[in-house]
Amino acid sequence: MAAENRPIRFAMAQIDTFVGDIAGNCEKVVKACQKAKAQKADIVVFPEMTLTGYPTDDLVFKNSFRYQASDAGRQLAAALKDNGLGGLYVFLGSLGLGSPEAQKGKIWYATDHNRLLMLHDGEILDTYDKHFLPTYGVFDELRLFAPGNKALTIEILGRKLGVAICEDIWREGGTVGELKGAGIDLLVSINGSPYNEGKMKTRYDLAAEKGGKLGCSVMYVNQVGGQDDLVFDGGSFVMAENGKLLAQARQFAEDLVFWDLGLSPALEGAPEEENVNVCRKLGSLDEQVYANSVLGLKDYALKNGFDKAVVGLSGGIDSAFCAEIAADALGKDNLTCIFMPSSSTSPQSAQDAREFAKELGCKFKEIPISGFISAFDTLELEGGAEENLHSRIRGMILMSYSNQYGGLVINCANKSEMATGYFTMYGDSVGAYSPICDIYKSRIYKLAALKNAQGGCIGKSMLAKAPSAELHPGQKDTDSLPPYQVLDSILYAYIEENQGRAEMLAAGFDRAEVDKVIGLVDKAEWKRRQCPMGPKVSLRALRHDRQIPVTQHFFE
Repeated sequence: MAAENRPIRFAMAQIDTFVGDIAGNCEKVVKACQKAKAQKADIVVFPEMTLTGYPTDDLVFKNSFRYQASDAGRQLAAALKDNGLGGLYVFLGSLGLGSPEAQKGKIWYATDHNRLLMLHDGEILDTYDKHFLPTYGVFDELRLFAPGNKALTIEILGRKLGVAICEDIWREGGTVGELKGAGIDLLVSINGSPYNEGKMKTRYDLAAEKGGKLGCSVMYVNQVGGQDDLVFDGGSFVMAENGKLLAQARQFAEDLVFWDLGLSPALEGAPEEENVNVCRKLGSLDEQVYANSVLGLKDYALKNGFDKAVVGLSGGIDSAFCAEIAADALGKDNLTCIFMPSSSTSPQSAQDAREFAKELGCKFKEIPISGFISAFDTLELEGGAEENLHSRIRGMILMSYSNQYGGLVINCANKSEMATGYFTMYGDSVGAYSPICDIYKSRIYKLAALKNAQGGCIGKSMLAKAPSAELHPGQKDTDSLPPYQVLDSILYAYIEENQGRAEMLAAGFDRAEVDKVIGLVDKAEWKRRQCPMGPKVSLRALRHDRQIPVTQHFFE
């Protein structure tokens, strides 16, 4: 193919796909390609598993799903041509059927592939199968797919391109390693990389390293959107081999960003309103964590048919912060906050809850629970059993309200509480989604202050008062737990850093506090298994990244 004396315009189509909605995902591709053509793009690049959505989990073992996904690539290529888009080169991910020979006698073994398709002029021009299949943390791809084993380069408009799928650039060697010395002008990587704090820097470093070894720029196109307890943050970019950022898409939002390969210096500085060669500014880590929570809740709710949310408002910081997340995700008019005071509820908490709901502008209901509690007098409950009754009654009210009027019940437990089991089963553990379950309590205060600086309405009293479940008069969280700054430091060492008791003691932690916290975490595994999902933020989320048996007898 003869070289053309002009730059090649790429469009990074960062879209929010829907797992299993193959037809809907194809429609999104067509619409994005129409926009890309209007901006004179030559090549449009979409994320990993675009047509199927990602991750698919065991949908890949359903024959009807497999065949629909496989057929969709050919049908989409034809649809693009029918819509006058056949001249574009379109790179996207889907499921690719394995060979009939590979499938024989392997009904329960993965034979299909995580595949990159290249579409042009109504046809599938070429394909590439993901080589490295991750099996750590949230990933279980080696159980779902068969690995590819062939590197691929393709020449388009006089430029030689190499391709990769996500994990292929995270490891040494493999099909990407084979591209060294191949003389490629650009490595195009399509990705389904979920967010955790600090992930963008890791991606930048990785792209710069790979680009330096291959002697070319790296295009990293990432998925965006929430899928159950994962949030894909987008942030697609192009990185030069010298580590210079050449283009950057938004995080936590769909985006279409253009970048010209082979642009001469005289042509640099294309208008920013055309999204050409732009580097969008990313938010601070705190802003990213908040946006992650909002997008996770928004997509979980809307993709599962909910447009309203219900929050049990206590007058404390956690429930107020979750209410602000819900208001930003679904709109304040679609949020109902329910305040359920008992005889143990302090006047200050009552005032804080009412003032917060008024300031936020959401719907507000006040339902005292003392009458509900007295209905259980015949059980003669006392101590913890009586206190947990308060929480369970509140959980029953929230779920009943949701049954009657609709709305996703939001669980307001933070990671400190989830880790130590400091919540009541079938009480404040209820809910369909838990937007702060991977954020430590001490971090909530920082995020709330950030939100306040941007127009939030969490009052000074909520930020200042000692945390309390208010299950009996004068109760404080520190009656049962170390102060949160201390607790969270120990939890971080034990969970995130996977330190054992001896290591923590050597690092200077108090022996009694370490023993207490480790005991609480280990004994609460059964409780966490029954709690709602929520968006991953840290490197070691409690749900997927730290899998400890419930029934076990190893103690630090």
